[in-house]
Amino acid sequence: MLEPFASARLRYRPLGPPDVAGLFALDSDPRVLRYLGTPPLTSIAQAHAALARTADAYRAGAPARWAVELRATGEFLGWAGLKLNPGPVNGRADFIDLGYRLLAPHWGQGYGTEAGRAWLAQGFGPLKLPLVTGYAEAAHGASRRILEKVGLEFINLFDAANGTPHAWYEARNPALAQ
Repeated sequence: MLEPFASARLRYRPLGPPDVAGLFALDSDPRVLRYLGTPPLTSIAQAHAALARTADAYRAGAPARWAVELRATGEFLGWAGLKLNPGPVNGRADFIDLGYRLLAPHWGQGYGTEAGRAWLAQGFGPLKLPLVTGYAEAAHGASRRILEKVGLEFINLFDAANGTPHAWYEARNPALAQ
């Protein structure tokens, strides 16, 4: 497993019990969930359950999301990271997905791009992953721009299980290129 690490303005560490209030704030905000197709959390117990699922992934040694906090203050901004997605999504299964979710007051400050770049570097460096993918609702321009800025290449549009158009992105590890 990776050790906690940092980028210019952010620190990344495994999510834990102290993050439950931040996770609830994040996933109970309809603005944050607008393009995700999931209903907002309505109880702190749901945030505890989400945290327990992440802890299970950590114990299994699977890639999972980590907390993102400001280096200067330790303030919880949300989460980012790589995650093993069993799929199927866009005809694929068992792929590594780059994701990020930040509290609305922290949008538009480049934190998503910084976190995405940091996690792509972890995926291609210490984790030696051959391929990292990402996807976003086609109408979610901000998230798509982040995927492109961090180095993922647009591959295709596809309809998600709910029929909503999504954009699929991929990046291959340059150190493993033949």
